[in-house]
Amino acid sequence: MPFTLSTPVHSELIIKKSRFIGCVQPMADRASAQAVVDTLRQQHPGAAHVCWALLAGGQSAAVDDGEPGGTAGRPMLDVLRHQDLEGVLATVVRYFGGVKLGAGGLVRAYTDTVAQALLPADKVALQRMQTLCCSVPYALEGLLRREIEAAGAELLDVAHGAQVQLRLRLPEAVAEAFTAKLGELCHGRVAWLDPR
Repeated sequence: MPFTLSTPVHSELIIKKSRFIGCVQPMADRASAQAVVDTLRQQHPGAAHVCWALLAGGQSAAVDDGEPGGTAGRPMLDVLRHQDLEGVLATVVRYFGGVKLGAGGLVRAYTDTVAQALLPADKVALQRMQTLCCSVPYALEGLLRREIEAAGAELLDVAHGAQVQLRLRLPEAVAEAFTAKLGELCHGRVAWLDPR
């Protein structure tokens, strides 16, 4: 089961006079990640590199920012994958200390910076959610609302017309059982609609 982080976590390492400032934080998409990286560049104008790795569904990325290819972004991404994280951004700001670390040293430095930040991290299990939409007679609205609450689902929208339409979100893992239960309780009078 994949995890994300509840809050950002930080680390700082000094390796052969180079300073590595790491942060791993929840992140929804690549555009948001790029905005964070741009802000870091403005906050650290004297930094030699701002390397980053993003795991966010199909929008993953690994950026070396001038470090030798494969020595920063990819190792950072590997740490995130190894920890089974999703929806997170890892950034490392490097201030060069005058001593070259070599390819192996760089890989270790970037890996260690991200790993150290994750040590105290509060990981939260990710649940895939599913949106459902249904239409029921007015007489069943109260029953449906109680079942939605009992299932821990989130009621997103209610529209009153010829019938009551409800749009809700719940964990994907329980959606099938939930719809089957409602079908039984409502004696087949629940019409499932396209949730869009």
